Amino acid sequence: MKKMIYGLFFGDSITYGEYDGVFGGWVDILKRYALQKYNEGSNELILFNLGIGGETTEGLLKRIPHEMKARNSTDGNIIFLGYGANDLAKKEETQLLNPEQFKTNIETAVQNAKQYSKDIYLVSILPISENIDSKVSPTGKVRTNEDVLIYNQILKNIATENSLNYIDFHSAFLQDKEILLSKDGVHPNEKGYGMMAEIAIPIIEKYL
Repeated sequence: MKKMIYGLFFGDSITYGEYDGVFGGWVDILKRYALQKYNEGSNELILFNLGIGGETTEGLLKRIPHEMKARNSTDGNIIFLGYGANDLAKKEETQLLNPEQFKTNIETAVQNAKQYSKDIYLVSILPISENIDSKVSPTGKVRTNEDVLIYNQILKNIATENSLNYIDFHSAFLQDKEILLSKDGVHPNEKGYGMMAEIAIPIIEKYL
């Protein structure tokens, strides 16, 4: 009997795949890959892109119980949480969510996710371009690579403490970030999203 497993990707615009007019973002590449594998005879892995542009972990906490309940496979669920790029942003010199709030929210979301899955992945925040580090963006937000490191460390610690998986896109982007990020300096371009998918394919292959 083939299994039908659900993969739920919670996150912000980088999960959603914003600015990728070619592939639709890394999650959509994974969706097509899983479908191709299913057509070749593997387990059915249905991937849901639940990314919302601009969302912080506050938004995640409001919807994760409902989304999980609505998309719960008896054969198992894989849950990906990709947050922080908005939480760490400063608007009028105040962080949308400070490190302590971010930590609490991720821990709460993890506890929610654990009710439905033992396969939980925390996704790192990407580095930002040097061109926009500490500068005000058109949306009025200020981000710094220093904060990215602080928030990623929180994610790593939570992953270690809860025996979760941590997907380190940050390290993969660091050296070549200026050619992997789009003009806004925050979102990946097609090349960047493609690289994220390459890193994530071996992860989803375990469930196919």
